[in-house]
Amino acid sequence: MRNKLTKELAVCGFNAVSALGEVHPETINRLFLREDRLLVFAPICKRLAQRKRPYKICDNEELERICKSTHHQGVVAMIEAPQIPAATREDLDYWAREGKTGLILHALGNDHNLGAIVRSAAFFEAHFIVLSGTSPEALVSTSTYRVAEGGMEQVIFRHVQDTLGFLKAASKSIITIGTDLRARQRIQDLHTIIQDRIPALNASGAKLRGALRPGIALVVGNEETGLPPEVKDLCSVLVRIPGTGVLESLNVAQATTLFLYALYQG
Repeated sequence: MRNKLTKELAVCGFNAVSALGEVHPETINRLFLREDRLLVFAPICKRLAQRKRPYKICDNEELERICKSTHHQGVVAMIEAPQIPAATREDLDYWAREGKTGLILHALGNDHNLGAIVRSAAFFEAHFIVLSGTSPEALVSTSTYRVAEGGMEQVIFRHVQDTLGFLKAASKSIITIGTDLRARQRIQDLHTIIQDRIPALNASGAKLRGALRPGIALVVGNEETGLPPEVKDLCSVLVRIPGTGVLESLNVAQATTLFLYALYQG
């Protein structure tokens, strides 16, 4: 839930608020919690008191009113509404040089899916998530934080308005792997695909930290329509997840998790 008056966002859920307090305690403006959570969150309350910021003991009904959710798990933190910086050439250079793995999410439309993707990204040590579109902050909601279960503090976010322009630049220095239901190559081929692409990156002048660890971006499309043809054309390679054919596809968050696991293994 966003408070337009104070320009704050409610973060609720035990793991989400715990991670926030551990990694970015300075971002918490106010804390609301049930009495049974006080002992666990005492260090955050102490920091808030030192900064002269309030915390309050509340019952479930008041917590629900604050975050507009029954899934608060006894604690709600109010933070400044996140602002997502634009992706830069320096970001790309760093991801290439340090062999970072991340995601480019083209026109994703559901905050619950984003939360699930963030959770998987953090679990499999993905470093960055690039959101495309004109209002990327709209996807970063109370639900996103809660579903991510603390993962929001483990990845960095960037945004781009022009996915095509960004992919043109990105594909010169990192391997961009597009997801496509009808791709010829399969998820189990990823290790070979990546190794085969390294010489092309070296030829383009990319500064790789080591031949076995190039920068990689998994390019994921909209929940309903996937990646448009013009985006697929700019990816280094297209890969699919083979299935029985009984259903056409997996949920976008499920599919992303399988790809991240495959990249992590490789």
